Amino acid sequence: MRSISLATLALAAPTSALIRFSCSQLVVDRIDPLVNPGMAPSPHLHQIIGGNSLNVTMDPAKDMSGESTCTTCQFTEDTSNYWTAVLFFRARNGTYKRVPIRSNVGFDGAEGGMTVYYMQNGLSDYQQRSKVTAFKPGFRMLIGDSTARSAEQATKYKQVTYTCLQGMLTRFPETNYLPNKICPEGIMANIRFPTCWDGKNLDTPDHKSHMSYPVNGTFDSQGPCPDTHPTIWDTRQFNDPNEWPEDGSQPFVWSMGDNTGYGTHGDYLFGWKGDALQRTMDTPCYVTCPTLTTQSIANQNECKVDRTVKEDIDSWLHEIPGNPQISKK
Repeated sequence: MRSISLATLALAAPTSALIRFSCSQLVVDRIDPLVNPGMAPSPHLHQIIGGNSLNVTMDPAKDMSGESTCTTCQFTEDTSNYWTAVLFFRARNGTYKRVPIRSNVGFDGAEGGMTVYYMQNGLSDYQQRSKVTAFKPGFRMLIGDSTARSAEQATKYKQVTYTCLQGMLTRFPETNYLPNKICPEGIMANIRFPTCWDGKNLDTPDHKSHMSYPVNGTFDSQGPCPDTHPTIWDTRQFNDPNEWPEDGSQPFVWSMGDNTGYGTHGDYLFGWKGDALQRTMDTPCYVTCPTLTTQSIANQNECKVDRTVKEDIDSWLHEIPGNPQISKK
């Protein structure tokens, strides 16, 4: 998406496009075709959604949308792949258990995955006035820093946050660190991707430099169109305070060894078919859109790929897959 001034945005004709949809789990695997292409296993575990053309390399020269035969996303035109790290619970005896993902409001029955939003402006702006440019084939990006372990290191990623769910409709407050108390309905991890594109590079060596947030304010203050996806980690089975650390610290650890939460990150590889995304963003619609084909949640749940790295990820484990160094509290 091209970076444009707020003055220009104010003059743009309203298009009123905001889409919100569910993408079920495609696979949980220790691969990362963006940061570690060709490496299996990659350093840490990811949970991945989207088209079944996913592979270890993901050659940017290939048309992902043309290779996928199914997608875990509700709109069949979206065969992009999105992924985040995986959350683990660390018990008092030092063993780890993978935290499952629960479906979001309105998407009952979806198996894991994420809720994806594409919008011009913040959720509070129902007019969605901004004119935006959709991603192009070959486009990819990364937000967050998997090595960040402090608020200072995570400063530039202020729109990568957590919400401690008191109920399924809880949305505030948001923090940049993992909640340090029991969250009755789970932990929502929110990833808002940068909103401004340099207009020429589909990717850069760090997968970040071709994108930026608005110079002033945030996307919610009328920056151009982002891609956003929250994931609800179903921590309810770990809500017994007797299982939490005796020192009162929080017990959750990301798959790269981060127990602060500052290292959370998200990856995106564009895979929309044809001009479906641009047509949708140019069409007056809200949440759902007549330009797109909606498949049932049952059908999106059926789209799966086999794990490339065969390892135990579901038992109580003595170490997190990849044995990352756990950050010190």
